Amino acid sequence: MKNKIVYLNGQYLPLDQAQISVMDRGFLFGDGIYEVIPCYFGNLFHFQAHLDRLIASLEGICMVNPYSAEQWLEIFKPLMDVSKNQYIYLQITRGVAPKRDHAFPENIQPTIFAMCSDILPFAGLETGVKAITLDESRWQFCNIKSINLLANILLRQQAVEQECAEAILVNRDGFVTEGAASNVFAVINGELVTPPKSNSILAGITRDVILELAEKNNIPHREDSISLDALKTATEIWVTSSTREIIPVVELDGQRVADGKVGAVWHKVNSIFQAYKQSLL
Repeated sequence: MKNKIVYLNGQYLPLDQAQISVMDRGFLFGDGIYEVIPCYFGNLFHFQAHLDRLIASLEGICMVNPYSAEQWLEIFKPLMDVSKNQYIYLQITRGVAPKRDHAFPENIQPTIFAMCSDILPFAGLETGVKAITLDESRWQFCNIKSINLLANILLRQQAVEQECAEAILVNRDGFVTEGAASNVFAVINGELVTPPKSNSILAGITRDVILELAEKNNIPHREDSISLDALKTATEIWVTSSTREIIPVVELDGQRVADGKVGAVWHKVNSIFQAYKQSLL
């Protein structure tokens, strides 16, 4: 970690030498966004989709994308190790302001930070994990990939303290939104279901790929609201993200999901997903 090279505002430098001002609005206000892009052996996974989400997040906080797709690729390439499965972490804040003021400052440059880290094996991938449901307590613009993650952190910590891998969030109307750091899928009456895109969820690229692969492979699926009551009847529950991919949930709120084993639909979709990844290398 000491010799890890990162990108900060046009420079490549060791991580322990990367510094920002205490007046950076990301530090003072959490005024910024981020993106996470898997890179398998130097190949960025669905780069354009991640770039589109980055641009949408920037627009959501009234910022513009500072670079073209080609320029972003040039920034990322020196950070990647083509012999590994890794992910790019990119963070953009509004920048360093001359004073602490809630109003947007004029004529400042964004702070741009990027680093590449290894994707570590996740023990629950094959055996399944435990999850709990918690009341949704986040803001109303969850579709923006904001660096304001305190609510997510507190929710995830509640799960960790109960020896669970994830918290599945339920809004005041009794419908599932997403996980604290993931999207949610459920197999209900033989059909794969995930909540539709809205400002209540951060639609993951992995989520979208799963839906595309389900369509191509004639797996019954739909985007639809999932009530907590319906979730409890599911024969399979998954949580998905860029770095953990598709994780089966075998226990929810202390109760087994179906027979408490990883389900047949997960095995099929995960096999298709892994083959699809290999086809892109």
